[in-house]
Amino acid sequence: MALKQTAPLGGMLLFFVVTCCFAPVSEAQNHAPWTLEAVLNQLDNQAGRFHGLSADVERTKVTVVVNDKSTSTGTILLHGDKMLLQMKAPDARTILRTGDSLFVYTPGLKRVEEYDLGKNRALVDQFMLLGFGTGGKQLQDSYQVTLAGEPSLDDKKTVELELIPKSQGVKNQFSKIQVWFDPSAWLAVQQQFYETGSGDYSLVRYSNIVRNPRIQESEFKAHWPKGTEKIKPQG
Repeated sequence: MALKQTAPLGGMLLFFVVTCCFAPVSEAQNHAPWTLEAVLNQLDNQAGRFHGLSADVERTKVTVVVNDKSTSTGTILLHGDKMLLQMKAPDARTILRTGDSLFVYTPGLKRVEEYDLGKNRALVDQFMLLGFGTGGKQLQDSYQVTLAGEPSLDDKKTVELELIPKSQGVKNQFSKIQVWFDPSAWLAVQQQFYETGSGDYSLVRYSNIVRNPRIQESEFKAHWPKGTEKIKPQG
């Protein structure tokens, strides 16, 4: 999931970054076509009720120029300002975020990189929480938001938003982001990130989503296998 470099944190981290049960939303049942205003209002209403989630993740990276496609799977836990993303082979790695610290563990290299988010924290949060507890007003602050339709994914109706970044720093990474929401809970079930310049894109799908699960704090402890090299990359 590597991205082009951005100082000082590194664009790669922005990309990684990309409920007990769903909170029902009665408007999702037999609803007339959604308007953008109504969708943003729903996201605002649900944002305060979101505290975390667990889900399975499937990420497909498409490199257009060589017509290459690779898919990896894993799991994600979110709780407050903590995140644990564990991806399996062929792109095996663990991403752990706790407060201002972010760790990237690559088992194949027996190495863990530790980053201090510092002033990049807000930017990382923007991706980490995209579609998960992000309010409608927050989206409009950071993106030009368009309602793209109500397509079905796996025979389930979704609401699709198209996001054009306002920040030049984000534009340097992504020209466009699409997010598909489950209107019964207003959480993302799919995201698509279009990389600026190359035309390459990544499609991330979420399944078995549990909203506001009970997650032990021990899940977010930094424990690495014996012999792991620990480094702190500079800028």
